[in-house]
Amino acid sequence: MKNHSPSKTMIRDLTEGPILPLLLSFAVPLFLSNALQAVYNLVDLIIVGNYIGGAGMSAVSIGGDILHLLTFVAMGFSSAGQVIIARNVGAGRLDEVKKTIGAMFSFLLGTSLVIAFLCFLLRFQILDWLNTPDKSYAYTLDYTVTCIFGLFFIYGYNIVSAILRGMGDSRRPFVFIAIAALLNMILDVVFIKYCGMEVFGAALATVIGQGVSFISALIYLYHRRESFGFDFRPASFHIEAQTFTRLIALGIPMAIQSAAISFSKIVLMAWINLSGVDYSALAGVFNKVNTMCGVISQSFTTSGSSMVGQNLGAGRFERARKTVFSVLSIGLGFAAIFTMIMLFAPDFVYSLFTKDPAVLEIAGILTLPIILNFFGAATRSGAFALINGSGRPKINLAIAIIDGVMARIGLAALFGFALEMGCYGFWMGDALAGFMPLIIGTIFYLSGSWKKRKI
Repeated sequence: MKNHSPSKTMIRDLTEGPILPLLLSFAVPLFLSNALQAVYNLVDLIIVGNYIGGAGMSAVSIGGDILHLLTFVAMGFSSAGQVIIARNVGAGRLDEVKKTIGAMFSFLLGTSLVIAFLCFLLRFQILDWLNTPDKSYAYTLDYTVTCIFGLFFIYGYNIVSAILRGMGDSRRPFVFIAIAALLNMILDVVFIKYCGMEVFGAALATVIGQGVSFISALIYLYHRRESFGFDFRPASFHIEAQTFTRLIALGIPMAIQSAAISFSKIVLMAWINLSGVDYSALAGVFNKVNTMCGVISQSFTTSGSSMVGQNLGAGRFERARKTVFSVLSIGLGFAAIFTMIMLFAPDFVYSLFTKDPAVLEIAGILTLPIILNFFGAATRSGAFALINGSGRPKINLAIAIIDGVMARIGLAALFGFALEMGCYGFWMGDALAGFMPLIIGTIFYLSGSWKKRKI
């Protein structure tokens, strides 16, 4: 029997060469992949907003937040798997790479089925907990239930992407998601405009696109299974105890972090929904503008984490430090550009999402919270590149609790309820909480302990 281990030719070495060009060459395809992945719900919002109106936008906004919350396990454990793979690649422990891949597939795909089943059973209670407006209730139910059945594909795509990126390949995930995003946009127009399927059509197009993305990526891995060291035989999906323990140790804090932030946004959405369908629709605009900015942050966080992980695994601490500061500098540059756009052309930005005059009339209250979120996302990318790349689960857990729960919900409640600022206060609290990772990451960096930790 062949001993399949990842071929060196399929692994990208991130410990040699100029840092900035290497970081950009890794991050740009990753950014395009993440941007297209974010486009799924964004395109739904824009097309629904233009063809159906505020009630449809409210449904996509609420359903999109629910779906994002349900992916917290995929986001956390795939990020953890990527870091573990990167660290093992840097240290030359290729057999551990194979074990990690098997554990990720078995655990995450099984988890996606359990979550989908439970959420389907609780679908009505979930919408009631979120104070879903009556005008958009039926639309929201259609969108949420349809997307729940696509969770398996979302989890699968995250697994494959984490495997490829941990090995230094950010280009192929872009190809897979590009095909799916294009399909989603075409089907959105066909289902909504020509078939009259309304919000259900938008959700169905999203699920089909996600399915194509995952299946395409899986076929790619299967045809190159010898190079990646994973033969897809049943025995390869066995979860080895020590490997799974490492994945759990790093994945749980990352998953909690993702869940905490998503949960806080769900709480904010429930509060905002009390103000009616127009503010609920406006929340969708706020979330999607921030999502597109967050795409850049996430891309450089992910690429920076892989570079930091490989360099720490190889003992190249100074190179890891320079990588973190490169990520931070790039993020701040993008934040400055986006700020200029929001200051000089806010009406243009808001009109991209909807033509509903009632929504556009109140959209101006989003400008300052959105700008603050730009800079929060920029500083967050540098902090997480160091924290995730060094594999520090306790720090991720601290950020999850402080940023995702205490600060985000606490500040939103302070501004929105105690200071009676309403929805504007909720969004300001959300924006200011985004700087918590910077504070914690700075303390971690100055302590120097990131040089000592090993997975």
